[in-house]
Amino acid sequence: MIPSLRKRFNDSFIPEKYQAFLRRIDDVCGTHVQFRLSETPCFFPKELIDRLARNGAELIRQLVDNPEYRKKSDEAVPAAFKVPNEAPHPMFVQVDFGLVRDARGELQPKLVELQAFPSLYAYQGPLAEAYIDVYGLRDAGLKYFLSGLETDSYRALLHQAIVGSHDPENVVLMEIDPLHQKTLPDFLLTEKMLGVRAVDIVSIKKDGSHLYYERDGKRVPIRRIYNRAIVDELERKNIKLNFDWRDELDVEWAGHPNWYFRISKFSIPYLKHESVPKTWFLDRLEEIPADLENYALKPLYSFAGLGVVIAPKKEDIAAIPAEKRPYYILQERMHFEPVIETPFGGTKAEVRVMYIWLEKLMPVLTIIRMGRGLQMGVDHNKNMEWVGASAGLWVE
Repeated sequence: MIPSLRKRFNDSFIPEKYQAFLRRIDDVCGTHVQFRLSETPCFFPKELIDRLARNGAELIRQLVDNPEYRKKSDEAVPAAFKVPNEAPHPMFVQVDFGLVRDARGELQPKLVELQAFPSLYAYQGPLAEAYIDVYGLRDAGLKYFLSGLETDSYRALLHQAIVGSHDPENVVLMEIDPLHQKTLPDFLLTEKMLGVRAVDIVSIKKDGSHLYYERDGKRVPIRRIYNRAIVDELERKNIKLNFDWRDELDVEWAGHPNWYFRISKFSIPYLKHESVPKTWFLDRLEEIPADLENYALKPLYSFAGLGVVIAPKKEDIAAIPAEKRPYYILQERMHFEPVIETPFGGTKAEVRVMYIWLEKLMPVLTIIRMGRGLQMGVDHNKNMEWVGASAGLWVE
C-alpha cells in the first residue's frame, strides 16, 4: 500500500530470498513454523495503522468502560470456567480489521472480530525483523512496533505483563500439549525472551490453594500464569485437569481468563461504531435474511476460523440446536479489498492490532494475514503463493 516500496519489493523478489527467509525464521524460533508464511511483508501508511489502532482502542474501551455491558457479559462466562478475583480490565487484546471500499470508493476499516486473549507477542517482532533483514529493507526506515516502542522497551513491557515481579521459573505459559501446537514458535520465543516455559495444562497439579509443576524431578511452585489454553479445545478433547478454574488459588493471572469470554465475538452485537458490521445473536434473530450469501455464521468461542460458515444456507442455520443458538452470531459479510499487489494479482489483508493493557491500553504490534480465499486464516488459503501470515511494516 506504499507503492514505491511495493514495487521495489516485487521487482527484486527471487524465490531464493523467500527460502532464506523461511530458514531464518525457523532458526530464530528453534523449530519449524508449521503455518504458511507469506513471501512478502505488507507496507502500510502510518496514518492507516494509527487509525486501526485508534478504532480498536475505542471498541475495547466502549466495552470495558460500560457497566451495563459488563453486567450483560456475565452470561458469556460459563459457570464451569468462571475464575475468581477478576481483573478490572483485560491485559491482552486483539482486534482484527479488514479493509473494504465504501460507496465513495474509499478504503475503510471494518471489524472482523476482537478477543481478549494473548496472540503471538514474542513471535511477531522477530518475524518482522526477518523480513527486513533477509530482503535487504534496512535502508527503508521501516518500523513495526507501535506506541513509540522499540525492541528493548517492548521486551521490558512484555516482561512486566507476563512475568511481573516473579522469578520466571515460577511463571508458566499454560497450554494444551504445547509441543504440538502450531503456535509453538511463539512459546519457544517467549522462553528465550523472558525465561518463561510452556507447561502442559494437564501436568499442572494442585496442593491446597497452590499450583505446581515438576521440572527435573522437583516440584516448582506456580505464582503466575500466562494462559494460552483455549476452553473450546479443552471441551472438544474432553481434557481432565488436576485443578478447577473456580478454585480460590494462590496464583496471579497474566491476563485474567474471564476476559476471554467478555471480549469476544459475544461483544460484537453490543458495539456501536462505524467500523462494526451488522451482527446478531442467532437466537435473537427475528427473521433470516433472504440474502444469506452476504453473511457469515460464526460460533462465539472458536479459533482459527473453526466452525465459521461463509454464505450459509437456511439449512445450516436450521441444523443448529436451539440450546446452542445463543453461542452463534450471524454477521454481515465483508468483501475485503485486494490492496496488496502481488505476482498473482491483488491480495487481501486482514490486520490484527495487538494491545497490552497495564497502566494504560497500548497498541504494540500488528499481525497480518494475507489471502485470496473466502477466509483469511492460513488454513483457508492452501496451495497458493504470496498468501499466509505476514508482518505489517510502516514508515513515518
